[in-house]
Amino acid sequence: MGTDLITYGWNEMLGDQFAPYAAEGLIPGRIAREHTHIYRVYTATGDLLARVTGRFRHEVRGRQDFPAIGDWVALRPATGAGHAQICGVLPRKSRFSRKIAGTSPEEQVIAANVDTIFLVSALDRDFNLRRLERYLVVARESRARPVIVLNKADLCADIPGAINAVQSIASDVAVHAISCTHAQGFDQLGTYLRTGETVALLGSSGVGKSTLINKLLGEERQRIRDVRVSDRRGRHTTTNRELIVMPGGALMIDTPGMRELQLWDTAEGLQDTFDDIEALAPDCFFRDCQHLEEPRCAVKDAVAAGRMSAAHVESYHKLKRELRELKKKTDSRK
Repeated sequence: MGTDLITYGWNEMLGDQFAPYAAEGLIPGRIAREHTHIYRVYTATGDLLARVTGRFRHEVRGRQDFPAIGDWVALRPATGAGHAQICGVLPRKSRFSRKIAGTSPEEQVIAANVDTIFLVSALDRDFNLRRLERYLVVARESRARPVIVLNKADLCADIPGAINAVQSIASDVAVHAISCTHAQGFDQLGTYLRTGETVALLGSSGVGKSTLINKLLGEERQRIRDVRVSDRRGRHTTTNRELIVMPGGALMIDTPGMRELQLWDTAEGLQDTFDDIEALAPDCFFRDCQHLEEPRCAVKDAVAAGRMSAAHVESYHKLKRELRELKKKTDSRK
């Protein structure tokens, strides 16, 4: 059964971009799920299974150019019992990427064409500001709007204190404390779930992303598992990314919990996330001050005076080192 493409986020701009494909007799669709070498695609005539064409595979520059969850693609419908063919991918207005696991310097696109990213963290013993900074860097680079969702508020004795701690590293980002267990705070999230808008959930294992989606859906669609009692760390529940149509018309991308989120080309995201450090840099004595061993450093003075967290500055240096190493590997590969 088909659905109006507007439900999946189609708009006039996409129509203009698709015009050359339409002239070739192709139809538009949106990637809903990726299996092994095959994709489930939402179209106006119903869900289709599709594969990329041999020509497409030959012409792409790398893994990052293959379809990702949320992408709009140009399809040639199947003839007979075969699969539809993906002939092209429309330009992405946003994309959330990371470096693939391992040592190879290669980009993996987690989700594309996202309007809002819910960065989900849990207010239990696994709450970690440094991990949240890493997610913020990548989220800002994606060009989607980051929103921080603090789940398991029922396990936190000082919610205002936790929110203040988060706002100290993300003063311009909306922060919402919720409890999936007690169904609290969900009304705050409704403003982001508008018809045709796409929201991606990102966070480490065990923060409650699948439970949150189930609560918003009003049904137990996503499988959930308890965290380990020993260390409160999560176990992977979602194993595949999926684009889900919500009851109110919004679209939600659930993603597997990430043990490791390695950066990929996030220089601007780093500057935006650590804009407080970047703002102090012009006051340093040396123009090229790295805020490490140099004398008369405004950033180190702010730490010494208690105006800035030393852990926050160390996180900045750690992520910068990671980006430098990535650039070396990428340049070497080129």
